Amino acid sequence: MKPLALGGVIAAVWLLLDQRGFAIGAFWLIGVAFGVVLQRSRLCFAGAFRDLVLLGDGRLFRAILVGLAVATVGFVFLEARLAPDPGFGIAPAGPHIQPVGIATVVGGVLFGVGMVLAGGCVSGSLWRMGEGYVASWVAMAGIVAGTVVANRQWAWWYDNDIRERTAVWLPAELGGYPLALALTLAALAGLYVLVLWWESRTPKMPEFPAPPPEPAFGLREQLRQGWDRVWGGHGWSYTTGAVALAVLSVFALGLQVPLGVTGGISLWADNVLGWFDAGSLPLKGSELLAGCTPGGAEKWFTVRTATMLGLVAGAFTASVLSGEFRLRWPRQRSRYVQAAAGGILMGYASVIAIGCTIGAFFSSIPSLALAGWVYGIALFGGAWVGVALIRRLP
Repeated sequence: MKPLALGGVIAAVWLLLDQRGFAIGAFWLIGVAFGVVLQRSRLCFAGAFRDLVLLGDGRLFRAILVGLAVATVGFVFLEARLAPDPGFGIAPAGPHIQPVGIATVVGGVLFGVGMVLAGGCVSGSLWRMGEGYVASWVAMAGIVAGTVVANRQWAWWYDNDIRERTAVWLPAELGGYPLALALTLAALAGLYVLVLWWESRTPKMPEFPAPPPEPAFGLREQLRQGWDRVWGGHGWSYTTGAVALAVLSVFALGLQVPLGVTGGISLWADNVLGWFDAGSLPLKGSELLAGCTPGGAEKWFTVRTATMLGLVAGAFTASVLSGEFRLRWPRQRSRYVQAAAGGILMGYASVIAIGCTIGAFFSSIPSLALAGWVYGIALFGGAWVGVALIRRLP
């Protein structure tokens, strides 16, 4: 009964949102799939950077590199249809191609520190909220607070940095898609090898393969085993999750909106402040920047908010069906402060960098934007600082 009930609720919400527009309904379903993928594979960008620095474990990071490569190939096909001749220097509308400047670096570093402190990035916090992690709800409160502060300071960042910067799109700089694609894939492959080398420096316990499933006799038994493979306690591999996320990203871009979640959080937070005449949206110049949420007639239900809500719903559904949902309270009170502080840093950073690990990183690098690489390097630096901080915490 649980699958039917949960599926019925998801379908009912889709029907309601679809009445507001095809894209909103579609991104609700994309968000649900997004949450299922993250919950079942435990795909966590914060964990990818943190584990690489703290434990010398690059399995999660390598999976994300594979996902980036898959997304890049899909994005290039879509971008080539939107802008067949990059030689004109005009980037296609839709992909997450952002200016590169001080805000990119500062945002990446702050976000990297914040996601390690909070124990998850924005998307990671959302899917853990759906799984019952109370600390992730606290982190989300911090994200909202940081977003509000950054929205109010946005004009300073825009006037002093972002407005003066150029969005560097590699196909326009390198004479076309082939060289830009080849260099991006080569860089991802090089990073994959570098991570393998980094892992080799830290001795690890050998991994023991899971026991083979019992032989299935009859259709019912085969269906049961198939269900267990999808919803069973072992979950999916990191690579399966990263590739599935890449496919969802390509679908999202096919609808002219790169995958992202922070825009919906910013919009809802500003709507609440608007009740007290304290809202900040639309942000100055945001209509000129890809991936921004400039605001408009629709105040509550947009593709961004549909994605955000769908992600939580998808993670909740997956955790219930796999028997993994339960309320998890932090054992130490200091964990609440740590989660809130990390959330504030992430919320602030996601505004000035125009995205989080999904929008400014996982959607930006496949868009062949230089900003994604700069943001990723800054993320790594911030994660390094974050690891140093948590090592000092009790």
